Amino acid sequence: MQQVLNLMNGVLIPAGCGETIDNISPATGQKIATIPRSNDSDVAVAVKVAKIAQPAWATLSIDERAEWLDKIADALESKIDEIAAAESEDTGKPISLARDVDAARSVSNFRFFANLLREKPKEIYEMKDATNIVVDKPIGIVGLITPWNLPLYLLSWKIAPAIAMGNCVIAKPSELTPMTAFLLSQILLEVGLPVGVVNILHGFGPEVGQAILEHPEIGAISFTGGTATGRHVAATSAPMFKKLSLEMGGKNSTIILADADVEKAVAGSVRAAFLNQGQVCLCGSRILIADEIYDEFANKFVAKVESFKIGDPMDEDTSFGSLISNAHRQKVEAYIDLAIKEGGTILTGGTRPNLQPPFDQGAFLGPTVISDLSPHSRCSTEEIFGPVVVLHRFTSEEEAIAIANNTEYGLAGSVWTEDIDNGIKVAEAIDSGMIWINTWLHRDLRVPFGGVKNSGVGREGGYRSFSFYSEAMNINYPK
Repeated sequence: MQQVLNLMNGVLIPAGCGETIDNISPATGQKIATIPRSNDSDVAVAVKVAKIAQPAWATLSIDERAEWLDKIADALESKIDEIAAAESEDTGKPISLARDVDAARSVSNFRFFANLLREKPKEIYEMKDATNIVVDKPIGIVGLITPWNLPLYLLSWKIAPAIAMGNCVIAKPSELTPMTAFLLSQILLEVGLPVGVVNILHGFGPEVGQAILEHPEIGAISFTGGTATGRHVAATSAPMFKKLSLEMGGKNSTIILADADVEKAVAGSVRAAFLNQGQVCLCGSRILIADEIYDEFANKFVAKVESFKIGDPMDEDTSFGSLISNAHRQKVEAYIDLAIKEGGTILTGGTRPNLQPPFDQGAFLGPTVISDLSPHSRCSTEEIFGPVVVLHRFTSEEEAIAIANNTEYGLAGSVWTEDIDNGIKVAEAIDSGMIWINTWLHRDLRVPFGGVKNSGVGREGGYRSFSFYSEAMNINYPK
């Protein structure tokens, strides 16, 4: 049993009120830790600490701040296996995934932004009679709110550029997955990061998260999570004129054109549909298939899905773990029941696997493939955020594009074709922030990340992250 603590003022401490929250392993249903139930009082103290630390941190040179990011990356890399084990236990995802994606990406995020900071060009614009110099000034204190599906991956994605630009941060990880945020807290103390630069507070969203949104001295909010919560974040923060970056939900289409390499498209679309048990906002949860190859694709797709090994997330051979909680599993199962009512056919999955103790008490659900639904049905247009994918036929590219665009979301998607030029043409017609062609989740950290419509506001990634976590000031002087 582990006691997770807040990182604040350079020490690990419980919540001021002394209350805790149980942390439950989703794969076994067993209690594995307690976490602080922080509130507005803890946030107020953290802001005071950050306010004291920020001026000195901001005066460090670019190279000095970059060096700190590299120190954090080195320390994280030395604990890759520990991070992967904690992430797997906390989220129920296979340890191989936690190691190759979550742990590895947490290291690369800090390294990437360290190098990008060193390479950041000076912005100077010459006029005939004057010179303009653009200076990026830190906001001061920023609030970071991250979700449970990729806990350290997304926390590091926000912390690294925020502190690189000279800010101090107040971060709130999900109360469902606190373990790797606590590991990061310990690492920050080990490397000796200046006191108050990073403060990590645990607790419930309506308590500690809301206090972060409402605090007048927190000048920016970067949020990743569900669209409904994102609306609340915007409603609270926008009237206070805080800078906002909202990365929210998705209902992403995987489009299989008639000329696609079926074998490659099947492998790619299975990965896109079910990575992390479908609990990734970028997952391709609706697959649109050209009528000419529909039957071949559907049969091979189902066979590939049925080859998953479901079970103990700590087993290196496990390829499919548990959902984040029993409550979330019930939500996903409700959508499966709805799909049947809407006229859908379950091609595979839709049931809970039979597992040996203690995993029989975990939040496991078989990967589910559904056909025969209308593309306008709720299961085809609403974000389920679980291991459920729907298959649709189309007879023309125009029909596929129309289906892809008929949701309130616009985050990501993929197009599979042997004609790259035509694939780009199809991709450009989709209302989305990101489209991959003949691949999925192939990330260059320099490019913009974010969505349109109800999938988000703003972009992060590369220099866009630096822009969000700073305020641009122009200085003009005559020649």
